[in-house]
Amino acid sequence: MTPTHARGAGPSAPTTETRVQVPVDGGLLTGTLWRAGAPGTPVVAIHGITANHRSFNGLAMRLDAPVLGMDLRGRGASRHLPGPYAMTQHAADVAAMMRGAGIERAVIVGHSMGAFVAVRLAAAHPELAERLVLVDGGLPLKPTPTAEDLSPEDVLGPAIERLSKTFDSAVAYREFWREHPALGPYWNRDIEEYVDADLAMVDGRLRPSAIPDAVTTNLIELDGRDGYTEQLEALEVAMTVLRSPRGLFDEVPALYDPEWFGSWRATLPEMATVEVPDTNHYTILMGSGVDAVADAVRPIPAPTASTEESPL
Repeated sequence: MTPTHARGAGPSAPTTETRVQVPVDGGLLTGTLWRAGAPGTPVVAIHGITANHRSFNGLAMRLDAPVLGMDLRGRGASRHLPGPYAMTQHAADVAAMMRGAGIERAVIVGHSMGAFVAVRLAAAHPELAERLVLVDGGLPLKPTPTAEDLSPEDVLGPAIERLSKTFDSAVAYREFWREHPALGPYWNRDIEEYVDADLAMVDGRLRPSAIPDAVTTNLIELDGRDGYTEQLEALEVAMTVLRSPRGLFDEVPALYDPEWFGSWRATLPEMATVEVPDTNHYTILMGSGVDAVADAVRPIPAPTASTEESPL
């Protein structure tokens, strides 16, 4: 692991960053360890389906604990890693990254598809997961009557449309994202850094880093297939799910409508749930919702002892 630099952390002290590369099947998985050596329980952060680990920069700034994030196979600085791209492979990669970084147990926080990977990780390696914090993801998506007719573009819109495009500069890529209804109106430093980190030089052209095959492989897994739903229902680890009221286009209904979300609360009664108002699928992590995510990730306070005296 190689230290890179320190960044201002808003209201907090400067945050150190360490570049991390760990061998996995097919090559090196790349990520960042923020706040190495901090005393709190480590946090492992897993990004979404077309994203990169810099989406967690704002969260890392708010936590007094080591935070390990990584670019999943087929994305970001790990785009060169070959398939398979299934979530079970991502979970194996995250486990290898944790061990390579010397993290024996952590709070696992996943955003969007990363929440599904967090569940797969906890099911396969329960010893690694102290708690799960699932941010607008992790619960199988509601089936739609026309699902067989939906393309990835229908589901993800500009998030996947951009994968076929090339861009002349980072500024041009920022302008592309500024047109996105769920990001443009809420633009901030964390969103801009996340967008900048998403560009890769491929064959002499700048293009989004995510591999289309990796994205489509994981997209079809979001319905809970291949034993995922059964693993989720069998988990014994404590779990908190945060829901945004608006979706990938800043629209209503959200990714999880209230009825579907309520059905999962009934199925998993021990699951803690948090509604994060006035956020969409992106800003729940990279905008106004990040403080709610940080609160969910922080240690759970111990019960306060009663001050009442027992009768003699």
